[in-house]
Formats: sequence, C-alpha cells, structure tokens
Amino acid sequence: MAAAPAIRLAGIGKTFATESGGSVTALADVDLEVAVGEFVALIGPSGCGKSTILRLVAGLDQPSDGSVMVHGGDPEALSRAHKLGFAFQDAALLPWLDVSNNIAMSFRLAGVEKNMDRVAELIDLVGLTGFEQARPDELSGGMRQRVAIARALALKPEVLLLDEPFGALDAVTRRQMNLELQRIWSATKTTTLLVTHAVDEALFLADRVLIMSSRPGRIAEAVAVPFGRPRAPALLRELAFHKLEDELTAALIPDANDDAMEVFEKDILPPISDR
Repeated sequence: MAAAPAIRLAGIGKTFATESGGSVTALADVDLEVAVGEFVALIGPSGCGKSTILRLVAGLDQPSDGSVMVHGGDPEALSRAHKLGFAFQDAALLPWLDVSNNIAMSFRLAGVEKNMDRVAELIDLVGLTGFEQARPDELSGGMRQRVAIARALALKPEVLLLDEPFGALDAVTRRQMNLELQRIWSATKTTTLLVTHAVDEALFLADRVLIMSSRPGRIAEAVAVPFGRPRAPALLRELAFHKLEDELTAALIPDANDDAMEVFEKDILPPISDR
C-alpha cells in the first residue's frame, strides 16, 4: 500500500471578499499531493494563488471549498504543535537579537525550553559557524535568509513551507542560496513546498514542479524533474536543463496559441548558445 501523502489538497477553492462588496476567486478545483520527504516547487503567473496555497497548508487561512490535510490531519493542529516551518521572502529577524537568539526564538514562541544544542547544530547546518553573536544588520541578505531557514527548522518540522525565500536577493547570491538550500534539504529530508517565480530555481531544487494557471489558480501541469541528486552548478549550463526550463517558461504564458509561442521562443527567449 502506498504511503499517505504529507500534504493533500482536494477540490480546493478560495474566494476573497473585496472592499466594494464583490468577490475574487483566487483558487478553483485545486488538487495537490506532496509525498513525505518530497521537495515540490509551485510556479505560476503573479496573482495565481501560489502563496494562498501555502497559507492554506500552514493553517493560516481556510478554503472556501474542498479540504486540506497535512499528515492526515488538520493543518491548524499541526501548526499548533509547531510541526510546520515557514520562511518568507523577508527574513523577519528581530534586529536586537543575535543569530543564536533569533533561531532560539522558535522555542520561546512554542512555549518550550530553549535548546541551545539544537541552535548550535542548525548554525552549523546552514553554514553560519562564527556568526553566532552577529546581529541582522551585520549579515548579508543571504546570511539573513540562512538564519530564517534555521529558525524554521528549529523545532524539527514535518513540513517546511518556503514563500519566495530568495526573491529579494541578487542573482549571484540567489544561486548560492539554491546550493545551500539543496544541501540543507539533503541533510534533513524535510517535506518541502516552495513557491517561486524563478523557473531555474524550481528545476534545480525540486523533485517535481507544479505549474499553476492564471487566476483562478489551478494545477495545470505537474513535471517530474529528471535530474539526479546532488545537483551541481554545472547542471545549469546543460542543454537538457535549458530545454526543460524553456518548456516550463512557455507553459506559464496564459492562453498562448501556437503562433504566440513561436514568437516567444524565437524573439524573447535567448538562444541557448548565448546563455
């Protein structure tokens, strides 16, 4: 018998009320499963409901239709048990606390005894040994995101939710952080759901990439990533990687017809030889 999924969304719809008294349907008929230990990336047009899905999985919001289950139960219950880790684009570190105490804040918020051995373990895991007493304004953007990821992992969550965690970083730092996240995930094998706008990031990190349609968001396509692990930076220069990246990028264009796709591929996407 196949193992139950870590995350299951069935028939999810989500409608928001507007200030004018109307409504906006953000999600419709979303079915999604993530296996235990799997790394899945969600990509799609802006406003398609990617972050809304994360909020539903985190128990921060409720669906208008359908059901959300995390490890077979209510995500709110898992959240209350502090078994969900969440990292955002903004690291949201407390500026008056050093690295160690920002990570240790997870224990305080959970109302449990601070475990500084676990904090030290995480500092080593995310590559910040020597920066234990540094404050956020003494860290680079990438280092702050490492602290945020360590904080999200502090209580050994069963599911890690990442909402554009590297979206504010420059391209070079973002690529470095992709390598770091791959290394961290490989060490923990935490079930991970990543929202990103970067197709190359999704392909480099994930086991599967789920492509969402424009609003109301639906899962339009699921793509198994064919590249083995661990993935080295050289993968980003391979023809097969660029071919799949181009296919996924083209799939993100809403309601594109064949002629529009041909124009996109010839005039907008740079030739692979130029990248």
